[in-house]
Amino acid sequence: MEDNGKSLQRSAKRWLYCFGVIMLLSFSLLGYRLVDLQVIRHAQLSDVARGNTVRTIVREPRRGNILDARGNLLATSLFVKTICADPGLIGPYGPQLAAALAPHLELEEAWLASKLEPKLFQADSGQMRTNRYVVLKRKVPREKWEEISADLKALDLGVDESSLTRKQRQMLTSVRRSIFADRKEDQLRVYPGNRLASHVLGFVGGTDHDGKEGIEAVLDSRLTGTRGWRVTETDSRKREVVSLRHQDVAARNGLNARLTIDLGVQHIVEAELDQAMERYQPQGVTAVVVRPATGEILAMANRPDFDPNRPGEFPAANRRNRAVTDTAEPGSTFKAVTVAGALNEHLVSLESRFDCENGIFYHGGRSLRDHHPYDRLSVKEIITKSSNIGSAKVAMLLGEGHLHHYIRRFGFGERTRVSLPGEVSGTVHPLKRWNKLSITRVPMGHEVATTPIQMAMMASAIANGGKLMRPMLLRQLEDEAGRVVVQYHPEAVRQVVTPEAARHVTVALKTVVEPGGTARRAALEYYSVAGKTGTAQKAGRGGYIPGKYYSSFVGFFPADQPALCIYVALDEPTGDYYGGLTAAPIFKAIAERSASYLGVKPDLVEQGSMVSRNEGP
Repeated sequence: MEDNGKSLQRSAKRWLYCFGVIMLLSFSLLGYRLVDLQVIRHAQLSDVARGNTVRTIVREPRRGNILDARGNLLATSLFVKTICADPGLIGPYGPQLAAALAPHLELEEAWLASKLEPKLFQADSGQMRTNRYVVLKRKVPREKWEEISADLKALDLGVDESSLTRKQRQMLTSVRRSIFADRKEDQLRVYPGNRLASHVLGFVGGTDHDGKEGIEAVLDSRLTGTRGWRVTETDSRKREVVSLRHQDVAARNGLNARLTIDLGVQHIVEAELDQAMERYQPQGVTAVVVRPATGEILAMANRPDFDPNRPGEFPAANRRNRAVTDTAEPGSTFKAVTVAGALNEHLVSLESRFDCENGIFYHGGRSLRDHHPYDRLSVKEIITKSSNIGSAKVAMLLGEGHLHHYIRRFGFGERTRVSLPGEVSGTVHPLKRWNKLSITRVPMGHEVATTPIQMAMMASAIANGGKLMRPMLLRQLEDEAGRVVVQYHPEAVRQVVTPEAARHVTVALKTVVEPGGTARRAALEYYSVAGKTGTAQKAGRGGYIPGKYYSSFVGFFPADQPALCIYVALDEPTGDYYGGLTAAPIFKAIAERSASYLGVKPDLVEQGSMVSRNEGP
């Protein structure tokens, strides 16, 4: 018996020892687990825990507006919704929902019905699941979504809901709620004028709603604004606990940009270009309207054009701003540069006379011809008649070095630094690349290539007393309250010629629109005009292309106190191709309408009555 008792005691001790070891191991493991959770992995698990309840909500800023000089809206942004559906909640009611949504979303009912059908697919885990998130349409305005929501609440699903159980009514409510708007809002850029000033404005695109061309691209960082955010905590049902909100930083909306563009003048210019496209059927046409004294651009337009509301529907060539990206030989409009240089150097006066060789002049073994045979012409008459030979002889007197100097001084061969992307510098060859014929060809606009904006600024420099201005497109940046944040001012690049030389050139240019000049069709009834025509045969790789011309006219009015300078160019007009027959009438139409709109004071007044250029007092 005693042995049995001792045996039991030893067995009990062994079990007690084993139990103690087991408990010690268990508590050791538990302790390790606690240390692991509370010490070793504390930071990681804290982040996970916070991730389950803490939410960071990004608050997108609204893109700033673009306004014209008078405050008219050119571009604005609307917050929009992405309309989605959960086909898993729809059941057999897809056709009814499709019929209700189709008119609002402007989508085909059959297409919507197919999108609302529940579909099974195999997830990465291998499980079969139902599509629970289907995008129906993006960029839907808030107001439209509110209309859709109201119609969905009142939608008749063809069931007598008064006889349904509570659970069945909840199911129908789920059906109506299966159409929802994504929480993340997007923006829709809207251009109220559609195609108006499209090349100046550009457009936005991409998921980031960033500027792609035009002012939208140049001012992208200023228009975009700064994102805000909210850091807050939510409960188990994803509802915000306001008392636990950590940070709440409001988004700073983008600045509004006010341009120098005048919507009224822009509309006038574009209407006239549309008529020119129909009448002359050119490959393209460009016009620029500038205030000579300040360099402010009141209008800039090209044809063909595009609608920035839907830029992808137009060829890339239509989006090209020809006023700053395209170059061409300017033709006879360039003669004003030669004469201005010679007058500034006091080598000639307007009455200095040159032998124009009766229409044919040989130099360097090649002939140079005029359109009409002239004997001796004064410098003023060389401009009036647009004599190639006369301008060549003025240039030969001026000399290659001085001619090249004034070409560069007038801004050719360099960018004007207008606030638009894609501007090119044009072509002005260095003197070492000039050949023996260049001194006779360059003065009439050959062997150089210029942009329309360069030509407009050259003429503006003559108009304002010899100052080359930087073209000004931006007037100011404003905040939401209309306070001016950044103010832009006119910028003079340099004094090219003296005011006296500029005045003498203006006197010569005034004769171009008078009887005997090459641009009588540019004359205005109540305003004196100074201008110059240009007709240049287009150059190709193998030389000049027969039958293809670049026709232009640049002028300003009133000639002695200019309010506006207008440049017009047509690329390959059909039929009449001379600048005086094509571009000059467009100039006249734009000038007359713009002067009336802006209230420009007439200068052709005698004894209190208006006097026509072609009429006596």
